[in-house]
Amino acid sequence: RKVKVERADKLICVFPFVVKAFEMEIIPAERIVAQIGGTLILTCNTTGCASPSFSWRTQMDSPLGGKVSSHRTHSTLTMNPVSIVNSHSYLCTVICDNGKKKEKSVKVELYSFPSDPIIEISPSLVAGEPATVTCKIPDVYPSDHLEVLLKKDQHVLHEKDFSEDDSTNTETKVVTYTLHPTAEDIGKEITCVARLPIADMDFEPKERTSSQKLNANFGPQNTVITASPGNSPMEGDSLNLTCVTQSNPPAQIVWSKYLAQESIQHLTKNNVLSIPHVHFNDSGLYICEVINPVTNKKENATVDIIIQGAPVITKLSIEPSTTVQEGENVSIQCSAESNPPPKIILRRKSDSADMGPYSARSILLPSVTFQNGGDYECVAENKFGSSKREITLTVKYGPKNTMITVIPTTALKEGETVTMKCISSGNPAPVISWKKKKATGVSEKISENATLTIQNLKSQDLGVYECEAYNQFGKEEKAVKLYVQARLEEPDQMIPIIIAFSSAAAVAVPAVAILIYVSRQAKINGSYSLVKALRLKV
Repeated sequence: RKVKVERADKLICVFPFVVKAFEMEIIPAERIVAQIGGTLILTCNTTGCASPSFSWRTQMDSPLGGKVSSHRTHSTLTMNPVSIVNSHSYLCTVICDNGKKKEKSVKVELYSFPSDPIIEISPSLVAGEPATVTCKIPDVYPSDHLEVLLKKDQHVLHEKDFSEDDSTNTETKVVTYTLHPTAEDIGKEITCVARLPIADMDFEPKERTSSQKLNANFGPQNTVITASPGNSPMEGDSLNLTCVTQSNPPAQIVWSKYLAQESIQHLTKNNVLSIPHVHFNDSGLYICEVINPVTNKKENATVDIIIQGAPVITKLSIEPSTTVQEGENVSIQCSAESNPPPKIILRRKSDSADMGPYSARSILLPSVTFQNGGDYECVAENKFGSSKREITLTVKYGPKNTMITVIPTTALKEGETVTMKCISSGNPAPVISWKKKKATGVSEKISENATLTIQNLKSQDLGVYECEAYNQFGKEEKAVKLYVQARLEEPDQMIPIIIAFSSAAAVAVPAVAILIYVSRQAKINGSYSLVKALRLKV
């Protein structure tokens, strides 16, 4: 305040000088909570002292564990990073230039709770098999206050506190739990909750959590096969076989089919096996094999597929060939497939063969004859329909049944025309030629046609005529003889009447010669005729 001093000659004003008292403080005061690994700065301030002297020490005269920096009116003790050695009461001493001294202390309390828990699961979860869940709380201090919970979703699996732990430094604390996962656990969360509830220490957070979704490997299991449109489709329909299984991770699928002799045909690696148009040979036992590549487990499912439908003739054959030589052994076989099994009828179409139907799959023809040749048919039928195929058996054979016919069949006179026709069967068709036997007994070929015509018949045309039928498998011959048979009643008159006799050559079956007798003599103008003539047939 201002003081007035009055004198006689003048007024003097005096302003008093206020001197501050010597004081000190520590910031923060009295108590501080610091996290190990962080940075802590303690500041010692003074007032009322122009040239203070600062010093720092611990109450136990332990190392400071920090760096001191003094300035004009304050001093700092920096701990970077804060470590366990900084858990002390720190004393700051200030001595003023007038010798006065002051001291103040601050208690540094430490904690360490730097990061969230770490969850580990080993080995990989497999449904039904135990696994160890590990929760690690890194660098915690003081651990005797630590509380840990393990939860699956909201269900508490395990609790642990470390109240009896006597650790004097930061440590990673570990909690383990044996989990027996199921397939239903997939997608649920395992949560580790770590708490460090120190009531008289003010820090955040005092709770840390970590979560991990469960991905339990399991299977394969409950593997089934569905067949669309069903297990017994009609021949020609489409068929889809779908293999469904429960597995994590998804299973690898391999389709196969049982064949004869227990062999297996591998088909595809998709979960759906598609056959656009099924055939009877698609019937059988199909296998879906599923493999989990993580659990290394396998499971099989099977389905028996039966293709239904009308018969399909798969084989109609003639052994040794469809063209054979007479005398060979021949087998005709027919095969068909269908479901239900077909009734098979194998028969010859020609009624004249008199072979009848065969309710069998084969016909055996030992020493086949030309009569066995012809068309054969196989008919297969069941309740869904029928199928028919034909095959032709060709039998090669030598000439047979050679015959000669003579026209006209009445008695012949000189000057008339006679026609002799030769026919024969054989395969290939026989080549026919005519020969005439000379008086010397030697035969001379006179024609290569089946029909031999003699015009203006003369006595020198009389004799034996031979027909020869020939192919690569043999030959057959037949003969006919033209000669005089009748005379007139008057011995001085003889008009030749030429009669034809037929006979077989030595290589053929003997033919029966049919004699044509002149029953009556005609006396009109010297001409003669036969009362009766028989047709010649061989």
